Amino acid sequence: MGYYGNRELVRRARVLRCNMTRAEIILWSRLREKKINGYKFRRQQPIFDFIVDFYCTELKLIIEADGEIHNLPEKTNYDSKRDNILKINGYHIIRLTNLEIETELDSTINKIILYINEVLSPFQGDHRGSHK
Repeated sequence: MGYYGNRELVRRARVLRCNMTRAEIILWSRLREKKINGYKFRRQQPIFDFIVDFYCTELKLIIEADGEIHNLPEKTNYDSKRDNILKINGYHIIRLTNLEIETELDSTINKIILYINEVLSPFQGDHRGSHK
C-alpha cells in the first residue's frame, strides 16, 4: 500500500485509533473480530497518503464514518478527490454518516452486508457465516 515508509502517517493512525469518535466506536464494535460475513477489518488504516476509518484488505473495501465537518464545501471537495484517487487504484468506498451509525446501526450494518454480497464478494454462495 505504500505507507510503511511514512512513519508520521503510521503515528497519526495510531493516535486516531486511540481517539475514535462515538460513531467509529459503535461501528467498530460490529466490524471487529470478523463479525461481518467473516471479513477482517482494520481501523484507522493508512493507504497511500490517507488514513481511512475502516479497511478490509480482502475486499479492498473502505468504510468511512463522516461527521458534520464532511458537509463543509472544502471538506466535500477533499473527500471527492481522495475517493477518486482510491477508486482509480481499485478500492471500494462506503461513506456513512455518524448520525446513521448512531441511530440506525442495524440498517447501516445491513447496507454494508448488502454491498459486500452484491458487489464485492469473491465467494458468491460462500457460507462462511455472518456473526451478528
